[in-house]
Amino acid sequence: MPIRDLDFPVKHLFWGNLLLIVCCAFYLAWWVLAFRPTGAVRGMKTGWLLIPASGAGLAAVILAVKGIRSSSAGALFPGGLLLWGGVAAYLILLLVTGLLLKRQVTTELFLIVGWTVLALSEIDALYGAGRVPRGPAVALAAAAGAAALVSLVCYVLYYRLDARAGYVDGMVPLFAVALVMAGLSAAIAV
Repeated sequence: MPIRDLDFPVKHLFWGNLLLIVCCAFYLAWWVLAFRPTGAVRGMKTGWLLIPASGAGLAAVILAVKGIRSSSAGALFPGGLLLWGGVAAYLILLLVTGLLLKRQVTTELFLIVGWTVLALSEIDALYGAGRVPRGPAVALAAAAGAAALVSLVCYVLYYRLDARAGYVDGMVPLFAVALVMAGLSAAIAV
């Protein structure tokens, strides 16, 4: 089905996904240059890459939320579970990673949990709108959960790794998120 034939809630989700992939690409480009173990490029020579990353990320969230709110209620997750579950998960992970695991708290934890809630909400909306059947919706939800788990492991390990391993570790969540969003986009476009 051509993208132009999608209804508005689904079209918002599709374009939001693509913008989130663009966000990941710019953030990854910044990471690759600014965190190289040797010869890192500092300051605005790479910092400017965060401007389109932030803009694309913000636009992606706005479009996704607009698409989620405009679509039929999903049935994979009971109402309110994702939002309140995300808040609870963030608070629990904040305590576990900060106090128990002694990991310095950074915004990445918020981004991991926020992205997971957004992705699962989108999958729920696509299922509720009849765009994605139950089996593929569950598979996409599992992929989002796996990406979140991998991202959390990378988050916890980052400060314990040497420069080269930390450099690679920081890229893994960006690839995982981009892959899941590409999978969601493919599910929409089919």
